[in-house]
Amino acid sequence: MSLLEVNDLRIEFPSRHGVAVAVNDVSFTVSRGEILGLVGESGAGKSTIGNGIIDLLSPPGRVASGQVTLAGETISGYSGEAIRQVRGNRIGFIFQDPMTSLNPLLTIETQLVETIRTNLQLDKQAAAKKALAMLQAVGIPEPELRIKQYPHQFSGGMRQRVVIAIALSCDPELIIADEPTTALDVSVQDQILQLIRKLCKERDVGCILVTHDMGVIANTTDRVAVMYRGEMVEIGTTGQILHDPVHDYTKSLISAVPRADIKLHRFPRVEYIEKVQTKAIDVKNHWLGQKETFGELHEGHLLEVQNVHLKFETQSAFLQKNRKYVQASDNVSFCVQEGETFGLVGESGSGKSTIARVIAGLYTPDSGEIVYAGKGVSKLDDRSRRPIRRQIQMVFQNPYSSLNGRMKVNDIIAEPIRFHRLADSESQIRQIIADLLDHVGLGSQAGVKYPHEFSGGQRQRISIARALATRPRLLICDEPTSALDVSVQAQILNLLKDLQDELGLTMLFISHDLPVIRQMCDRVAVMKQGGIVEIADTEQLFTQPAHPYSQSLIELMPQMHQLSREGLEIEGQSQLQQQNSGFALVMERV
Repeated sequence: MSLLEVNDLRIEFPSRHGVAVAVNDVSFTVSRGEILGLVGESGAGKSTIGNGIIDLLSPPGRVASGQVTLAGETISGYSGEAIRQVRGNRIGFIFQDPMTSLNPLLTIETQLVETIRTNLQLDKQAAAKKALAMLQAVGIPEPELRIKQYPHQFSGGMRQRVVIAIALSCDPELIIADEPTTALDVSVQDQILQLIRKLCKERDVGCILVTHDMGVIANTTDRVAVMYRGEMVEIGTTGQILHDPVHDYTKSLISAVPRADIKLHRFPRVEYIEKVQTKAIDVKNHWLGQKETFGELHEGHLLEVQNVHLKFETQSAFLQKNRKYVQASDNVSFCVQEGETFGLVGESGSGKSTIARVIAGLYTPDSGEIVYAGKGVSKLDDRSRRPIRRQIQMVFQNPYSSLNGRMKVNDIIAEPIRFHRLADSESQIRQIIADLLDHVGLGSQAGVKYPHEFSGGQRQRISIARALATRPRLLICDEPTSALDVSVQAQILNLLKDLQDELGLTMLFISHDLPVIRQMCDRVAVMKQGGIVEIADTEQLFTQPAHPYSQSLIELMPQMHQLSREGLEIEGQSQLQQQNSGFALVMERV
């Protein structure tokens, strides 16, 4: 008997305009110890299936028909206290966005202890001890200190590790992991996936793994189910789906996966999906390409980061000696030439986003200097820095939180234009906005909508349009595609390449996705614990990495040809045992 059986599941969202069918007649099973991967486009229904299984659908969503059975017990009709006994205790859920799934007003310890005591019969002291052990198991550094902190004091990857620790803390029978490695770099991703694999193998725990990362699918899952517009178009073993797909959509989806072995000029497009049309602009005669903003090419480096140090206070105290700090960046130096794409890679918490915010003027370094177009800018006041801010714009990682949900798209894009006084009239502003929306493939009609009416990939296009509204010279892209599936990722990255060619942009590109870095960047800097350990041309880094840490990142990069869990475990058995010794100790104590 299978651990989980889903039969003819249909999930609907009624509205005044009719009934939207999010999931239509989906059936599958998950056995004990098995990992089933769910892949597909944004909006295909992957996350909705997981939410429907444990009755976490957002109103007015409902399970219209079908049956969900867990270990022989039908749970699809459960509600109230009955389903709460299933959640956490029997089914652990790892949510995609750790910032919205963690309470910003409570410490990490409070949230972990609350979960453990709610589902396990432990006193407060024992629960606190187990909470600390779980943070150690998922690789949080200095867990005794960090457990007392709040979610906003963690990086995106570290917040995701906390969410995973919460989901695994109560020994569930089934884990539903909704994009669990979206915000994680390759080393932490490898560690987390090995933890999940080890749990499934040794404890006979089933797992539904929702992800857009086909490398993760190749290295982790036993079987794969492919979703498209609410329907399951194909299901089979991982090897069969990746190497001998039957459905045209599956073939097209796999073709869009970034290559890790060679560099291509452009990302392959998913032919099965409707093509996003972008409007080309003659930048020589267009507002976006006006020379008085871009200026002439700067002789030398456009951007220089010189010996930047920055630390954050983690524990305040009246006396200086009693204060505690974390070193976010430590003597960081690099330069970016005009027109090139410079990449930053490294573990979560290594200081990549911190450096990006220092360059953008959001943080002020404790020491060191940012030199832009030959001029030091770190010590400038706001008024003096304003012309520089206009030329340095940023595309943030999370398009859901970086756009104001109370503003229409027209107002979001118009805000920087009005602030920097770049247009003479409202009619000119409207024309600029329409041009930008056409240029990023959304069309001018998108301007009258709100951000919640768009998918993740469309929201990221809005973010890019807003960044272009000031006619920047340097575009900082902080994990711009980490939350997007492979086809939308290919569209966004091709769009950035086109914009760079058309507008002469210089880009600082931050990502934990090494295949994406290889395709996008000319040179790459590798960061570890706040410092840079290696800077090299992209191809040299991927073919002949010099630093041992760079070598380990390249080795841990998921490969599409690694299809066997057993083979992976044999090849890396000693490494797996070393990385998971802490987690095994936790499981033995429970």
